[in-house]
Amino acid sequence: MRLFKSRSLASEAVGGGKVKLDGERVKPAHEVRIGQRLSVTVGDRAMELEVLRLPARRGPAPEAQACYAETAQSLERSARHQEQRRLAAMIRPQPDHRPDKRERRQLDKLRRQQG
Repeated sequence: MRLFKSRSLASEAVGGGKVKLDGERVKPAHEVRIGQRLSVTVGDRAMELEVLRLPARRGPAPEAQACYAETAQSLERSARHQEQRRLAAMIRPQPDHRPDKRERRQLDKLRRQQG
């Protein structure tokens, strides 16, 4: 998996503090070296990666995947998070159809009253 779809999204994430290098915030132009650890937050998923090698160019996703490895603790945390999401989805009511206009209005009214 490539972490970000484009360079601009990657730069935005680094600038926004979603990417840390060895536990410290860095600027988008900061150089990465082999053996360093990256902490990356993409959406609601936090990952810790170790840099294995540096690519010669920005190429396809399989080449990018070969340049880093997710740590064992990060994989374990991701599996736990995924299981929690799966269990939460089972608890959430699953309607058999999309709400129509009247039902949407009732749901909106209920949400406004609760929050």
